[in-house]
Amino acid sequence: MNTCALTDSWTMTRRELAHWARQPVQLAVNLVFAVMLLLMFGYLIGGGRGVSGQYVDYLVPGMLALTMAFGLESTMLAVTQDLNKGVIDRFRSMPMASGAVLVGRSAADMLQSALTLAVLIGVGHALGWRADGGVGAFLGAVGLLLLFRFAMLWIGIELALVAGRPEMVQAVQILVWPVGFLSNAIAEPASMPDWLGTVVQWNPMSQTATAVRDLFGNPGGEPGHVWAAVAWPLALLAVFFPLAVRRFGRLSK
Repeated sequence: MNTCALTDSWTMTRRELAHWARQPVQLAVNLVFAVMLLLMFGYLIGGGRGVSGQYVDYLVPGMLALTMAFGLESTMLAVTQDLNKGVIDRFRSMPMASGAVLVGRSAADMLQSALTLAVLIGVGHALGWRADGGVGAFLGAVGLLLLFRFAMLWIGIELALVAGRPEMVQAVQILVWPVGFLSNAIAEPASMPDWLGTVVQWNPMSQTATAVRDLFGNPGGEPGHVWAAVAWPLALLAVFFPLAVRRFGRLSK
């Protein structure tokens, strides 16, 4: 990427970050929603079936992975809103690098995801959750979570470009929520029927949750899942990144 492309991408990133200052309520709602989910499952719904040890130690890493998956919806909503307002068409008509819009979108979403992780980790610590795997393992776990979010981000961009309308985000929610909960985020697969537990274990999000639990030193973690937690997001990126870039390039053709 040349200097001009980097400058254009930074301009688009600053544009997305400026929305945080102009619309702080939306950012706050996203953060509060993630915290609400953690508290809801920790105190109201979560029973920790099949979980050994403190349930909060099992729940927090799973909720971190679940929140990264649900970030797909906010990406879709932002992209479809820009599409319908003609913002993307105006940017594409300007003398700027063609990929700057997507880079700016992805950079802003990743910054928001990092902020969300920081808030949830702080709330989890207040609830009694602890990461006992050491500093290096902790940073590795956060890296796996952000890698998973990056893959979901490009799935969200592709789906937004296909859908074209903010209303279609609701249709995607019907699919995202069951797939998100069809994982080991809040319950051990061993507590489920055998066939369901097998499906849950193959869920990419389950691989990330299991790997980060292991790195955090929490119950439910299993050694050897880090490679799967890396391979799944990279495989998803290999499919959806070129699809999104190609579809974006064809918007005005």
